[in-house]
Amino acid sequence: MSASTGAVRLHRVLRAPAERVFKAFVDGDALARWLPPHGFVGKVHEIDAQVGGGYRMSFTNFGTGSAHSFSVKYVELVPNERIVHTDRFDDPNLPGEMTVTITLKPVLCGTELSIVQEGIPAMIPTEMCYLGWQESLGQLANLVEPSIPDGA
Repeated sequence: MSASTGAVRLHRVLRAPAERVFKAFVDGDALARWLPPHGFVGKVHEIDAQVGGGYRMSFTNFGTGSAHSFSVKYVELVPNERIVHTDRFDDPNLPGEMTVTITLKPVLCGTELSIVQEGIPAMIPTEMCYLGWQESLGQLANLVEPSIPDGA
């Protein structure tokens, strides 16, 4: 990682079991629902949720129609505990590889979630990454926290 890249660290407690939170990170339909920040529509083009596999996804700005895509490769997958993946933007103007480490820890009221994203391209302000992640994690909570019985 060069000195010109950024890093963000996020922490959140979710009122949901670790199994449900983990699933939201490895299920394509779930990723498309919660990961895009506000104002963007997400599409997972392909996914292979195993070490060495990954997914390719795009975010489309709903207002303007412009899109950017990226590829993720799973480096480590410990069910319900830890995910490490690398991300690479398809845009050559956003070079380099980011590393994202997601740690899940069961706590009394649900799951403690810690995320570290390193190697953010220098031209992306880290405060914009924080803003996007905050929006995404709010949407993640909306997806994983409800416990809805079948048939409801």
